[in-house]
Amino acid sequence: MNTVTAKNVTLNNCDKEQIHIPSSIQPHGVLLVLKEPHLDILQVSQNTEQLLGVPPEHLVEQPLSNILGLEQTNSITDCLTGDFEQVNPLPITLTQDNQPQQFNGIVHRSPDGVIILELEPIIGAQQANFFQFYQLTKGTLTKLQQAFNLEALCQIMVNEIQALTGFDRVMIYRFDPDNSGHVIAETKREDLEPFLGLHYPATDIPQPARRLYQLNLLRLIPDSHYPPVELPLNPETQKPFDLSYSVLRSVSPIHVEYLHNMGVQASMSISLLQNKRLWGLIACHHYQPNYVPYEIRTACEFFGQVMSLELAAKEKNQDLDYKRQIKVLQPKLMASLSQSDDWVEGLVKNSDTLLQLVGAEGVILSAEGELTQIGKTPSKAESSLLIQWLKQTIYDQNIFHTDALSQEYTPATDFAEVASGLLALEISKIRDNYILWFRPEVVQTVPWAGNPQKDAKVEADGSLTLSPRQSFDLWQETVKSRSLPWKDCEIEEALELKNTIINIVLRKVDELAQLNLELQRSNNELDAFAYIASHDLKEPLRGIHNYSNFLLEDYAEILDTAGVNKLETLVQLTQRMEELISVLLSYSRLGRAELVMKPTNLGELIEEIQDVLMINQVGSDIEIRIPRPLPVVNCDPILVKQVFSNLINNAVKYNNNYPKWIELGWLEEESRDSSPGSLIFYVKDNGIGIREKHLDTIFRIFKRLHGQTKYGGGTGAGLTIVKKIVERHGGKIWVESTYGEGTTFYFTLAPEDKFDG
Repeated sequence: MNTVTAKNVTLNNCDKEQIHIPSSIQPHGVLLVLKEPHLDILQVSQNTEQLLGVPPEHLVEQPLSNILGLEQTNSITDCLTGDFEQVNPLPITLTQDNQPQQFNGIVHRSPDGVIILELEPIIGAQQANFFQFYQLTKGTLTKLQQAFNLEALCQIMVNEIQALTGFDRVMIYRFDPDNSGHVIAETKREDLEPFLGLHYPATDIPQPARRLYQLNLLRLIPDSHYPPVELPLNPETQKPFDLSYSVLRSVSPIHVEYLHNMGVQASMSISLLQNKRLWGLIACHHYQPNYVPYEIRTACEFFGQVMSLELAAKEKNQDLDYKRQIKVLQPKLMASLSQSDDWVEGLVKNSDTLLQLVGAEGVILSAEGELTQIGKTPSKAESSLLIQWLKQTIYDQNIFHTDALSQEYTPATDFAEVASGLLALEISKIRDNYILWFRPEVVQTVPWAGNPQKDAKVEADGSLTLSPRQSFDLWQETVKSRSLPWKDCEIEEALELKNTIINIVLRKVDELAQLNLELQRSNNELDAFAYIASHDLKEPLRGIHNYSNFLLEDYAEILDTAGVNKLETLVQLTQRMEELISVLLSYSRLGRAELVMKPTNLGELIEEIQDVLMINQVGSDIEIRIPRPLPVVNCDPILVKQVFSNLINNAVKYNNNYPKWIELGWLEEESRDSSPGSLIFYVKDNGIGIREKHLDTIFRIFKRLHGQTKYGGGTGAGLTIVKKIVERHGGKIWVESTYGEGTTFYFTLAPEDKFDG
């Protein structure tokens, strides 16, 4: 691929032009290329005879000291190891026709390793000392510092630059996010047409030019009709010299034509940087030649650097009343979030405040994929797809904003009327937690300095050649599918809201964790108390039981019938009490003992339970149904056996039908009460069933639904123990029953406990 330079550049390829190697300079100075360490002259511009009185061929390969003298050459050598900004310009004196001639010497090291020395003749009494520079700048600095906001800062700057340089027009041109730009401040000669507010396309300043604007903070073209002065190739490499930092560097022919089309004969630009990025330009135009001395240019460059430092502070003062207005909204949302169990609920309670926070007309809250709509928004289906796109777009930035959503997300064209603008916050990518604010379409008329499209000329061979725009008259464009842009302060408030949500959620998580610790400690203490109480109560209770029996044996003959009945009742009560204490002791041990987990064949475990039923002759009149083999699971076999045993015994006990049957099985399908991927075991019977009003109470300890002696008695703690065992295994238990027809108990174990089916 051929290198694009000034010799072959067109508007078709200007974005690839190597403008840093033009092989020519502007004629208002001389450029010498020096080779270290002795500063021999490697190459010179071809105008040395006109400005220095020495033909170029007499200078090449000569030591610099031949024309500057040893003292001036040594001063240049001494500054090569330092900061060139601190030494430029160097005062240089040359003698021509026995007359001393003063030059400003500007020296720098080129990116390709050579030393560049540029000499600009001093016209009149231009030489400035520190005191004069201070006088030039102090008044302007005071005005800049007193400017309240960006608008005032910019207007002061254009006024001061014009007063200092005499340009007919001075503008501040700010770049937009799409690299186009618009004029935000202007001062001009009265008879000139105003450019204030006009927009210019990104193509007016190609990328190579933007790069050099960041390297060279000031650029002067004293006369756009200048004849370029050739700078021959490097004799050692046969390549052009890199003039990226040169003040005399020649200008791209495309840019020269652009200036001519505007009628501009002299121009100067001062770069404005923010966070090391090109924020804008101070652009100066003159409609006749205008040479600005180096000292004045230095002051202008200094003002540009000061303004760059002030940009962030002054921008913060923009829309100050609006910023104060939305700043008071954040505490309202914080209070609402703090008082709600759920962040969505907290924001919904203050939906108007949530919209006002960023100036939106609609918002969608996404919590684990569940969408809540407030105000004017796309449909839930459209918003779900938008969130899926956002998940791939936001990445680690956590925020996304645009005032032209359809340009980045094509399906947004369908709902541009309500959502041309989007400001999205990612609260949690994993849980699909997002906040999406929407702004409606605002049809806008954008004023351009001429048609922003490049003009095309049809050549004789039918090809098209692009050329710079010929007209810069007002040209208006109607823009649709765009909203009002999001302000920096609104984006900051959105990010602050995210931090608030996260902080409150984390605080509640900490509170919940602390509560769980307290509950765990309380449960442990209750288990310990129950164990100690039941253990210590057994001995005196057994004594009462034994002494009651002794009384019956020794004194029954001398007691009347009422006395004997009372003693027999006392014995029965002590037996009942001992049963209850035993259950309580067993229950407390469940919470204290470690589980002994091992692979357990549930089919074999059920066979053992059936054997016990047959031995006790309880299972002789009942049918045990097992539709398919039970799986092997990882569990505590003793405790899980107790679960099945209790449920089977209850199914036998609470059954008046004949024949009686019990079905034992398991399900693979998921249930709302089960953990994803777990097995659901069930024990089903055709017994008496449970009334619906009792379904929530059957797992309470010592809770019986029937009389003490009915259905074989019992303590009423069996189901409580079953529930405790299941929960110790990380599972859940629930019941479904139809009164008079039968009951089914379902329970799960932890999903990872499954081995095979």
